[in-house]
Amino acid sequence: MLNMYGTDEDMSRTDRIEGERVSLRLATEADTDRLVAWRNSPHIMKTFLRQEPLTRETHERWRASQIETGRAVQFIIERNEDGLPLGSQYYMHIDREKKSAEFGIYIGEETALGCGYGREAAALALDYAFRELGLDEILLRVREENRRAVTMYEKLGFHICEVPEDEDETEGIRVLFMKKERA
Repeated sequence: MLNMYGTDEDMSRTDRIEGERVSLRLATEADTDRLVAWRNSPHIMKTFLRQEPLTRETHERWRASQIETGRAVQFIIERNEDGLPLGSQYYMHIDREKKSAEFGIYIGEETALGCGYGREAAALALDYAFRELGLDEILLRVREENRRAVTMYEKLGFHICEVPEDEDETEGIRVLFMKKERA
């Protein structure tokens, strides 16, 4: 069984989070092809800040340098009624000293868009981050034109904040920085 770092070392960590209609389970190497396919689908790629296609090799390097070192946590969102994988939720840039991380989520299965699965998965993931990871602050970057995502984030308690000083502007893309703090 895997822990939040993708290894077997610390079995006391959460590896599955159950919700009413969806659950989050830790992503494994076996999910790589699905994650790459989702990330490269047009409806997902247009929402990412970086528009270049993701390769299997790039994802494997990211997994080794980020997931396996505890700098990131990635979940697969599954529909409870049939176990169908719907998308991914992840935390990256986890800073244990500052108790902060960057949040990301997407629904990869187009037929599941607009059904509320993303919002439920995001709420589960936020609860996990504050309770299990001990975070005090969660940041995210979102394209301003992605109004569906911005609205969902606002309903979950995120608010628009100033651009961090060390953050570079993304070429030609208006990015909103949003933050949610522990309640």
